[in-house]
Amino acid sequence: MTHVTLADRLWTQGSTSALLRNGALMIIGSLIVAIAAQVNVPMQPVPMTLQTLAVLAVGAAFGSRLGAATLLLYLWEGAIGLPVFAEMKAGLPVLLGPTGGYLFGFVLAAGLVGWLAERGFDRNVLRMLAAMLIGAAIIYVPGVIWLSTFLGGFEKAFTFGLAPFWLGDVVKAFIAALAFPLVWKWLGQR
Repeated sequence: MTHVTLADRLWTQGSTSALLRNGALMIIGSLIVAIAAQVNVPMQPVPMTLQTLAVLAVGAAFGSRLGAATLLLYLWEGAIGLPVFAEMKAGLPVLLGPTGGYLFGFVLAAGLVGWLAERGFDRNVLRMLAAMLIGAAIIYVPGVIWLSTFLGGFEKAFTFGLAPFWLGDVVKAFIAALAFPLVWKWLGQR
């Protein structure tokens, strides 16, 4: 059984065309991810940012297809030179560089978390926590694999590309796990 997403609840189709509405949501979502990418702690070879929280929240709020499409737009914006990636970086060298696997993982993670939200995971704290943790793990898989090609193996990629970040991602998952059900509860009272 699929559920209405937050985006659908907050901005119903009404008289707005689906193309216009979805396009506007994609631009807003990619802007949120770009802003979150700039809130960072510089680290090498992967900076610590609020980007993953924004990616997973966009997926949960928009649903699987619109969430994944929003992250594809974000990657395209960066690829054409808009400074949307962490530390105001842009261009194909970023997408093909050490952090590229994480960036492509964003699309998969937003799609999966959106799919789980469409099944009501965003309405319950424990289920939303599980969705966010699964989403974070989905980002790490291509991220660490791709990073390993730059660092000469999985051990170094794990040490520099996952170990320093997992605790922060757990905290971000808890934030979303509390926030989404609260928003749904508030919307239900209105």
